[in-house]
Amino acid sequence: MGVLNLQGGEKRFNLSRLPAAEALSYFVKHYWMVSWNSQDDEPYMQHVVPNPCLNLIVEPGKTMIYAPATQKFTYPIYGEGLVFGVKFKPGGFYPFLQQPVSGLLDRPLEVRAILDIDGMELEKNILSQGDEQAMAAIMDQLLLSKLPPQDEQVLQINRIIDFIMAEKDLSKVDAVCEHFQIHIRKLQRLFDQYVGISPKWVIRLYRLQNAAETMDLQMPIDLSQLAIELGYHDQSHFIKDFKAVVGCTPDKYRRNIQNG
Repeated sequence: MGVLNLQGGEKRFNLSRLPAAEALSYFVKHYWMVSWNSQDDEPYMQHVVPNPCLNLIVEPGKTMIYAPATQKFTYPIYGEGLVFGVKFKPGGFYPFLQQPVSGLLDRPLEVRAILDIDGMELEKNILSQGDEQAMAAIMDQLLLSKLPPQDEQVLQINRIIDFIMAEKDLSKVDAVCEHFQIHIRKLQRLFDQYVGISPKWVIRLYRLQNAAETMDLQMPIDLSQLAIELGYHDQSHFIKDFKAVVGCTPDKYRRNIQNG
């Protein structure tokens, strides 16, 4: 999920996932729900490293369709709240949209553009349900009514991204092209159209997500060794990339975890 310091966050909110209807599974990774009821005086700032998945997010006053991002997202947890989301598989939203997903970067899409319902009505229908299964059933019905034909490019993109995820020391797009016997420009066009961000950014995001998750789960940790394991040839490059996406240096992130 890319949730940073998940162990700390789980003390403050509940995160659950549900499968979409079988007919949607080609396009949708899962539904997710986050709820909280915080008594803290100060908001808890939950940080999330993005991944190459588009999300339809149902939240009071903020219901939109959001393309993948390239930087950390921070969400303040305070008071009482509930958010429902549809996490599409990489490339899985393009068949619904039929336009390059890169066009949605920094410009969220109104749900009315895809579904026969506007944001406020969707919030009312979904968030008024007291049961996760009921929320999922409503979303199933809406998406199934707009179900597009299956697109084989979605399978290809997910094979490529699964490869990137598995090869934790992968650092070059050329290695992806060689493995899949695809020209780099074709790969870049495919990702621009279906994913929204470049393969280079996907590699970077997964490497840094791996770095953060490793620090979350393994303390103490040697940051120099971690950089080597992730394919970085020098510590300064690792620090620069980590700070650009996560918002702080690896050492500061490690200290924040240790301090709770």
